[in-house]
Amino acid sequence: MPRASGPLAEALTGPGGKAVLLDGGLSNQLAAQGCDLSGGLWTGRVLAERPDQVAAAHAAYARAGAEVLITASYQVGHAAFARHGYGPARTTELLARSVSLAGRAARDADHEVWVAASVGPYGAVLADGSEYRGRYGLSVRELAAFHRPRVRALLAGGPDVLALETVPDATEAEALLTVLAETGARAWLSYTVADGRTRAGQPLAEAFALAAGSPQVIAVGVNCCDPAEVLPALEAAARVTGKPLVAYPNDGSVWDAATLTWRPPPASVPWPTAAWQRAGARLVGGCCCRIGPDRIADLAATRGPRRAR
Repeated sequence: MPRASGPLAEALTGPGGKAVLLDGGLSNQLAAQGCDLSGGLWTGRVLAERPDQVAAAHAAYARAGAEVLITASYQVGHAAFARHGYGPARTTELLARSVSLAGRAARDADHEVWVAASVGPYGAVLADGSEYRGRYGLSVRELAAFHRPRVRALLAGGPDVLALETVPDATEAEALLTVLAETGARAWLSYTVADGRTRAGQPLAEAFALAAGSPQVIAVGVNCCDPAEVLPALEAAARVTGKPLVAYPNDGSVWDAATLTWRPPPASVPWPTAAWQRAGARLVGGCCCRIGPDRIADLAATRGPRRAR
């Protein structure tokens, strides 16, 4: 059975303004299923060693009401996996596998589901928290050369869209958009932000402006950030791009690179999702820290009926 009846871009611009529901943190659900995410490859380790668990995690989010499943490819890169003994062909196969596993869950769902292939930032494959800093010291050309083979491998798997996500740095966004332009694929671009700027410290207006003229970018926004950062970032993105917006924050936790753990906030941080949607958010969900299927089910219940097949 087809995963969805039409392109995701059309669902984001259709009448009614209802948001399409993203899934939550894949790592969160895999940990809940008892998977070992240690060793620097994070969800990529489970993708390689226990693909059945990745499929089960995707299925849990689909049952919760998610209409977009994001693949387990965020931290999969050829150089990083080579350090763990994976050759280029094996890593390329794993990238395609990530799309296939999400696609299986999408086909089995009782409602329309799209598959978004996750293209995580360069810093993610370093496994040292540098995706929350950016400023890697690499040029646009060097970053494009890093992302190009993984993007091509993901596209060969046949996703509906690419998720250029958790991008901390406008320089890396430029590199990703360069590669995107070479492929003809559709994607959303999502920065991780703090204190009203990119994690690398660039003004959000400048960062979002990079995507304004790209017809291949179907949405722009933020993910893996404090929920309080979302609305002002969306407003900046809307002013600069006029595109549909995407928002999938975490629970307000902060990544501690020294201990490789998340430090939770002292109190629960509210998610004003209605305000996000009024600002133009058409893709809404959760990211990483403690955003599991139960939270997505809550969003689904407040958002209204699913898009039935």
